[in-house]
Amino acid sequence: MKRIAWGITGSGDQIVETYQVMRDIKERTDIEFMVFLSKEGEVVMKWYRMWDGIQRDFPNFKTDAGPNSPFIAGPLQVGHYDALIIAPATANSVAKIVYGIADSLVTNVVAQTAKGDTPIYILAVDQKRGTVDTVAPNGKKMTLKMREVDVSNSEKLGQMENITLLEKPEDLYALVGLDKE
Repeated sequence: MKRIAWGITGSGDQIVETYQVMRDIKERTDIEFMVFLSKEGEVVMKWYRMWDGIQRDFPNFKTDAGPNSPFIAGPLQVGHYDALIIAPATANSVAKIVYGIADSLVTNVVAQTAKGDTPIYILAVDQKRGTVDTVAPNGKKMTLKMREVDVSNSEKLGQMENITLLEKPEDLYALVGLDKE
């Protein structure tokens, strides 16, 4: 892979781990990254005190100004990028993608990219029934209970054409042919 478009939604769950993996991949490869955030993705990055770091580490950086602004979908449709990665993806974004709602930058980019040949990889945070442990913005452990509707939507997402569901941030290494060190 030479170019990756990485979309970030408003999920605090797995954002720290995903960011660490993506930064490691960037440091260990010559992959060109374009990062774009939903409006809530921006909020979460600031809340987790990662805003300055992501702009420094990923200088090709864009924020949501509407469903098609900045214009990202076209270059993804025509193969300018080798992959679209949405990680982490909130239950809200997953539900919108599953039901064809393309009213935000991230959901529109997925909808339009799915019409082309560029592969889409999504790390949905609500995939397993039961509880998951995550990290709150203050660094403390927090346990979340998954809702059945959200898990069901993640399962539907995994069945969609041209979309591969990732289970954990570390799965990103395999996409680019790296081992986790």
